[in-house]
Amino acid sequence: MTGAAGLPLDGIRVIEMGTMITAPLAATILAEMGAEVIKVERPEGDPFRAFMGGQYAPHFRAYNKNKASVTLDLSNEPDRQKLRQLLETADVLVENFRPGVMDRLGFPADMLARDFPRVPNFKSKGVGTEGPYRGRPACDTVARALSGIAHLKIDPAEPGISGPTTSDNVSGMAAAQGILAALVGRDRGQANRRVEVNMLEASIAFTPDSFAMADEGYDVDRLTRVRASQSYAMTSSDGKVLVVHLSSAVKFWEALLAAVDDPELSGNPKFATRDSRYEKYTEIQHVLAGLFRKRTLAEWVERLSANDVPFSPALTTNEVPENEQVRHLGTFTQGQAADGKSYRFINAPVRFDGKRPPLRRAPPLLGEDNDKF
Repeated sequence: MTGAAGLPLDGIRVIEMGTMITAPLAATILAEMGAEVIKVERPEGDPFRAFMGGQYAPHFRAYNKNKASVTLDLSNEPDRQKLRQLLETADVLVENFRPGVMDRLGFPADMLARDFPRVPNFKSKGVGTEGPYRGRPACDTVARALSGIAHLKIDPAEPGISGPTTSDNVSGMAAAQGILAALVGRDRGQANRRVEVNMLEASIAFTPDSFAMADEGYDVDRLTRVRASQSYAMTSSDGKVLVVHLSSAVKFWEALLAAVDDPELSGNPKFATRDSRYEKYTEIQHVLAGLFRKRTLAEWVERLSANDVPFSPALTTNEVPENEQVRHLGTFTQGQAADGKSYRFINAPVRFDGKRPPLRRAPPLLGEDNDKF
C-alpha cells in the first residue's frame, strides 16, 4: 500500500497509466495528498525511465514518487483482465495515451463508464481530442509555441529554446484540479465524470494576463509583462546575476533609488511616474546594468536588503537546496530507493495543519510491486 493515513486523500486508489510528465505529475500530486497510486507500466516501462539511460533516470524519479509499479502487457487478454480487476478497486483512472490507444487496448470510454461507474476517468491530450490538430503528436515545446508562451520567451533576433518544462507541468497541475473536483462531485452523488485536459488550453490558461492585454490592443511580446511589473535583471561586479521586482508600489521604486544612490535615476524627470517608467523600461534596464556592475553581489544584497527592495540573487539549480531559507523550510528530503541508493526529492509544497505530507517511498523500480497486486 502507498496511501497515507491522516492525509485528505487517504483511502483513494488511483490507477495511473501515464508516461512522461502530464499524467504522472497529476498522479504524483494526488499521491502527495495521501492517495494510493498504482502505476501500470508496459513491460519495457515508462519511456522516462530510460530518458538518460538505465531504468531509473532523474526525469522519471522527479515525477513518480510515492507510487507502486506493476507491469502489464495489455496486448494479451490475461493482463487486460488484471487491469480490470485493478479498476474494480479503484477510485480514479489516469492516462495520457494518444487518441484511440485506449480503444485499441480494449478500454474505450463507454466501457469504462459502464463497467466502472464510480471511477472518474482522466485523459490528458496534446492539443485536444477534436479539431484539425487532433491526433498530432504534441510535446512540451510544441504546446508552448502553439499557446503563445514561446513567443513570450524567445528573442526573435536569436531564437532558441530554453528553460524547464512548462506546458507539461501546468497540464499536470490542471489535471489534478479536475480529478479532485470529479471526486468531490462523485461523493455528492454526481454521475461518473470523464475529465479531460490538453496541453494547449492549459498553457493558454497559464498566461491570462497576456491575452487580456492583447484584447486591449497591446502588442504583447517578451517584455510586456516585465515592463508592467518593473522587473529587472543585472550582473554584479563579481559576475553574479540578481533580479529586482518593483511591481506598482511607488515605495519600491523609491527604495531602489535609495539603494543605488545614483542621480541619473533619482533626479531624472523621464522616470518620475510609473507610466513613464513603463515606456522607458529598456532605458532604465540599461542604466541599472551599468550601476550594478560597480559593486559585488554581497554589497548589493546588503544595500537592497537595507532598503527593503524585493530582490534575489538568481540561484542556480545546485544552489537552491543550500539556500538558508530553503533549508529552513525543509523543501528537500532524502529517500532510499529499492536500488539501494539515496536520492534527493522535493517535498510537497502544501501543508495541512502546519505539517507537510511526508515522502512515503521513493519512485518504484519497474514492476517492483507485481507480487503485491
